Parts: sequence; structure tokens; C-alpha cells
Amino acid sequence: MENTKLNVPIMSELAAEGKQPEILFWVGCAGSFDQRAQKITVAFCKILNALNIDFAILGKEESCTGDPARRAGNEFIFQMKAQENIMTLNTYKVKTIVTTCPHCFNILKNEYPKIGMYDAQVVHHSQFLQQLIDDGKLKIDGGNFKGKTITYHDSCYLGRANDVYEAPRKILEQLDANLNEMAENKSRGLCCGAGGAQMFKEDEEGNKRINTKRTEQILDTNATVVAANCPFCITMLQDGIKEKEKQDNIMVLDLSEMIVQSNNF
Repeated sequence: MENTKLNVPIMSELAAEGKQPEILFWVGCAGSFDQRAQKITVAFCKILNALNIDFAILGKEESCTGDPARRAGNEFIFQMKAQENIMTLNTYKVKTIVTTCPHCFNILKNEYPKIGMYDAQVVHHSQFLQQLIDDGKLKIDGGNFKGKTITYHDSCYLGRANDVYEAPRKILEQLDANLNEMAENKSRGLCCGAGGAQMFKEDEEGNKRINTKRTEQILDTNATVVAANCPFCITMLQDGIKEKEKQDNIMVLDLSEMIVQSNNF
């Protein structure tokens, strides 16, 4: 399917035909504009296409959730962006919203409903993929990852903020890889250093960058693959690995990318 053109329906076009998809894929700013995160978007869409999942994206109707603004303390900008998105979401009222970004997931699930968004099921793509496996719709071949040592990085907004720990690990189990956990994991997982809008500001004074410390924990596992599920985490971990000059030995991949590589979607 590598050379097959992706089928990515647009919500407004479906609505004009009187159709409503089962799934709204919320792409997010990183997944739309960041060159590295775009690969995750493509990988997830390949999975959706391969399994004939009925989905659509908002396209130009999707705007930033306002999460970075709220975390940075600019409530006015957050409210402006949130209300814009809520009006759009309330128009379509798709039953399930899936996002590959834990920041989008957290704010859509926990904060938008408090300010007017309709009642929708909001899930992270790791949860969605695990459900597909449980339902027998998605079967994963170990492929390139079979027998390899993998470690998993818990994203703050997926893990501690929403208690999603097992779904990503169950997916990794399907790859027949050796999961070697970092010293700080699950509820004690260490932030990559980008959360709380830190991605968009200069470092504060200190002895060591957070992503450097996290990278050192990665190196201690002897893993050749770091599995993650957040575009910001992936950027920070890749930067840390480059700082340690280990980029030729360790890959940082989103779970959807690993599935695509394993199944040759």
C-alpha cells in the first residue's frame, strides 16, 4: 500500500452528501504542520484505510485547540480558539473523536465539555488501536520489531493526566518485542520537557535539560527502539538522542508507525 494514494475524507464534503462518518480524526497542529508529526498522521490514516474504517477529518475547519495558550496562561486566546472549535464540533456531532496527540486528547476530553462541547467519546489513537485488536479487526505481525528490545515513553497528558498506561503496552506485546521499561515509568514517568507549553519557550536555568535526563534513562535500557505516542515527546526524545550521538542506533517511533512497518500497510 506504500504507493497507494491515501483516502482522507473531509467532514464538510460528507455532510454536503448527507453522510456522517463513525470517526472524526482530529489531526492537531503538529500532525498537520510539523514535518516529523505528519508521518504519524499518514501512518494512522494508512491503518484506517487498510481496515476500511469510516472516518473523516475537519480539514480547514480544524483549528488549534488552544491548549498551548491555556498552559502558557493566555486564557483569552484559549477561549477564543476553543469556542471556534466547539461550534464546528457541535455542528457535526460525530460520536467518536480520535486524536494522535495526547494534548488534543486531554483538552477535547476533559476541558471542552465544560465550556459547551456536546457529549462525545474522545479517545487517543493508542486506545482506538487496542480496541481494534481486541475486536479482531487489527492483527499485528511482529515484522521488523520481533525480538528487538523496545522501551516505552509515557506521555504526561496520556499517562498521569488520564491514566492510560496499558493500551500502548498491549499493542507493543503484539509486536513480539522485548519491552524493557525505563527507571521512571507509568505513574512515575518522566516528562519529555515539552509539556505545559514548555515546547514554545526558552529553557530555564538548571543543570540538565529534562529530555537529556530522559534520554539517559533510555540508554540504560539498551533499547534500539523507543515507542511513544505524542508528537512533542517524539521531537524531544529525538533531540536528546541526537545530543548523545545515538541517532544511528536508536529509533523513536509512534505506535501507528510501528504497526504500519510491521504489517506493510
